Amino acid sequence: MNVIRQRRLVTVRFLACVLLFGCVKNPALAQTPTVLHNFTGGSDGATPYGGLTSDRAGNLYGTASAGGYTGNNCTPTGCGTAFRLTHRGASWTFAPLYSFQGNEDGSTPYAGVTIAVNGTLYGTTILGASQAAGTIFRLQPGPHTGGNVLAPWTETQLYQFTCGADGCFPAYGSLVVDSSGNLYGTTYQGGAACNDGSCGTVFKLTSSGLMAYEFPGREAGGNPLSGVVLDSAGNLYGTTSDNNYAPVVYQLTPAGPGWSESVLFTFPFSQNAQGGVILDATGDLVGTTLGVEVENLGNAAYRLSPSDGQWRYSLLYNFGGPAGTGPFSGVVQGQDGSFYGTTCARGAHGNGSVFKLTRTQSGWTETDLYDFAGGSDGACPVGGIALDTDGDIYGTTAYGGTGYGVVWEITP
Repeated sequence: MNVIRQRRLVTVRFLACVLLFGCVKNPALAQTPTVLHNFTGGSDGATPYGGLTSDRAGNLYGTASAGGYTGNNCTPTGCGTAFRLTHRGASWTFAPLYSFQGNEDGSTPYAGVTIAVNGTLYGTTILGASQAAGTIFRLQPGPHTGGNVLAPWTETQLYQFTCGADGCFPAYGSLVVDSSGNLYGTTYQGGAACNDGSCGTVFKLTSSGLMAYEFPGREAGGNPLSGVVLDSAGNLYGTTSDNNYAPVVYQLTPAGPGWSESVLFTFPFSQNAQGGVILDATGDLVGTTLGVEVENLGNAAYRLSPSDGQWRYSLLYNFGGPAGTGPFSGVVQGQDGSFYGTTCARGAHGNGSVFKLTRTQSGWTETDLYDFAGGSDGACPVGGIALDTDGDIYGTTAYGGTGYGVVWEITP
C-alpha cells in the first residue's frame, strides 16, 4: 500500500491557514533525532510501517514490513521481521526477534506489536496463510534465551484469516489486549455484510475462536485501516476509511454474542480518517484526518466529546497544506496533556515531521519538533510515535537511512 507523498508546504499556503483557519504554528525546535538503528534490508528488516511499543524496562519493540526471510511466497525484499531494541544505560542493542516465513506462517506485518502484562507480544501480518489473507501471531522468548538479548523468539500462529465473514488483510492497527487476554483488531477487507463483501471487520479473538463484526458499508462505514480502542465498559471505538462512502468514527457496543454499531461522526469526502482514535485523559476521542482532495481543509486533528447522549465534534487543529501531507497515523497524549504525532510528507523538506499540539488560552498551538531531511535521519514516519515516562519520543521511518528506514529518538 503506497503512502501518499506530495510537495512541501509553501509560505502562501501557510499564510492562508493562519488567516482563514486560525492555525498557530511555532517554529521547529533545534533538535536532531538520534538514529537508534538503520535498517539494512537484510535479517534485521526493511520498511517499518508500524509504530513502536515500549515495555516497563524501556525496551522498544516493533515490526518491519520487509526484509528477513526471502523464500516461500515472500517478496524479493523478504517477508518482514519483528525486532527489539534493548536499553541499557545510554546504549541500545538491536536484535531481530523473528523472521516471518511466508505461506502459512504469515508475511508483511504492517502494524506494530502489542505487549501483554506477561511480556508476550501479539501482532498481525497483512498477508500469508492459506488464503493469503493475513494472520494473528504471538511471540514469546524461546526456552533457552535466558538473558541473551540477541536470541530469537518463538512464534505461534493464533489465527489465519479466510477473507470470509472473518475478514482479511489486517492493516496498520495494532491489536488491543483486554484483562482476560482477548485480542481485538480490524481487517481492511472481507466480511459479507456489504454489497461486494469487502467492507472489512472488527474482530475479537478468544480461546474459543474468532468473532467478527462485519461493516455494512455506506453510511455505517467500511474498510478500517486503523485498529480499535477499548473502554472500561467493553465498548470499542475506531474509524473507517471507506473508499466508496464517507469515512466515519464508530462505536461498537456489546449486544448479545456480538456488537451493535453506532456512527458517532461522519467526515466529508475531503478527509480520510485512517489514523484511528485514542481515548484521552478526559474520556474524549481524539484523532486525525488526512486530506484527500481539498487543500487547506483535510489535514486536521479533532476531538469527539460525549454530551447528553451524543458525541460533539470539535476541530483541535487544522494543519492546512496540500492534500496528503497531514498525519497518516493518529496521536498519543503526553503526561502534560499535549498530543504528539507525525506526518509523512510535511515539513521543510517534504519528508515528514514530528509535531506537538499544546492547548493555550486561545486554542491549540502546533510546535514543529523536527523535520526529516530524507537522508541518514530517515523519511516518512508512517507509524506515529511512542512516549516514555521521561517524555522521550520514539518512532520509525519507512524510508531514508540507507534506503530501508530507521528507528529514531528525540529527547526534549
